Amino acid sequence: MLDKFVTSMSLIRILSGTIEIMAALLMLRLGRVDKALAVNSALALVGPTVLIVTTSIGLAGMADKLSWGKMLWIAIGVGCLLIGILKK
Repeated sequence: MLDKFVTSMSLIRILSGTIEIMAALLMLRLGRVDKALAVNSALALVGPTVLIVTTSIGLAGMADKLSWGKMLWIAIGVGCLLIGILKK
């Protein structure tokens, strides 16, 4: 039997991948660089959101196995990733 946390994380990643593929198809259908760039910009919100949600679910599943110090280091690491991704 699959762990409910793993199932949730994988379903969110499948949904994210589906959104990415649909956006790529939409870009092809629009056929213009300016409109494709607008679709691509909207996707910039999907990636970090999925990262935060899946990491949160994973941490919730491991909460009983990790010390508060390790949880803090993981949170700092995710924060650094987000700063690197979202900084312009």
